[in-house]
Amino acid sequence: MVEQFGLTTKQAKARILGECRASEIREAAIAAAGDAFAGAYFDSTTNQLVVAVTSTAVFDAVRATGAVPVLVSTSYAELEHSLHVLDTRTAPPPTVTGWRIVEDENTIVVDVVGGPTQNVKTFVAGIAHVTVHYNQPPVETTADLVGGMPIFGSARCSLGFTARNAAGVVYVITAGHCTNLGGTWSGPAGPIGPVAGTSFPTNDYGRIQRTNTAWVPTSKIQGGSSVLGKTVAAAGTTVCRSGSTTGFKCGTIQAMNQTVCYSQGCVYQMTRTNVCGEPGDSGGPYVSSTRQAQGILSGGNGNCTSGGTTFFQPINEVLSVYGLTLVIGP
Repeated sequence: MVEQFGLTTKQAKARILGECRASEIREAAIAAAGDAFAGAYFDSTTNQLVVAVTSTAVFDAVRATGAVPVLVSTSYAELEHSLHVLDTRTAPPPTVTGWRIVEDENTIVVDVVGGPTQNVKTFVAGIAHVTVHYNQPPVETTADLVGGMPIFGSARCSLGFTARNAAGVVYVITAGHCTNLGGTWSGPAGPIGPVAGTSFPTNDYGRIQRTNTAWVPTSKIQGGSSVLGKTVAAAGTTVCRSGSTTGFKCGTIQAMNQTVCYSQGCVYQMTRTNVCGEPGDSGGPYVSSTRQAQGILSGGNGNCTSGGTTFFQPINEVLSVYGLTLVIGP
């Protein structure tokens, strides 16, 4: 609150106490208002819960709960009825982006991108207690880019790490045998962006440019903790990986600088582990026990039932080749 709202420490403490009290008495205050209830909201200037009502007859009952009553014209039940009527109508996309009850204004607000149109007028026609807010920004879904989550192109792979270039452009790093397929890749919440570089065989890495800003870059690893850096771990130490097929699995680093020869050709300077993996885990991240990014899954043998061997493409080479900086946590 001190940093975000510009409050002093004393003001922040008073506000927290006020918000705590408001939460504690809210249900009782609503019950005291009865059918006259018209909304309840916290007033940050007085640090008190305000309860809107349509009758002064309930003022004393509301005050007895610790809340401050104010008189308004429209009950919450009436606002809610109008809201539900809007819910049954088809909003004209992408013009109308949402509607809600605003309790401290005793109205329903409809948010609209741009100015008045006939479509908007038709959408709100005949509904009481509506205020239209024009020229509002468009809305979009947001989702975290998380290491180990599934990504989809012409096949399913796993997201490795998220990184940025010097200009701030965000990229997803994954396996090259995935990005070799080209095209636009998506996550569970929608499109991420197109392939913007790939190398396989010889190497096994690629990058996908995040062009859909609804995806938020993070240092998170699915099933594990966020990564703190990219210091290379020693052979014999613990390493864990996350994948969209088998989840979070751990083992040890068995060797570095291994050449691995697939049917498509050989890949050089790989790291060998006894962490299991299965199809769909490709491209997923490996992290050390000290939460340092190590690499992305290339391939291997066996499975997560009987065990096996997997190889990863070290992440530092990928970052260096593409001139990227890893997104790191806390």
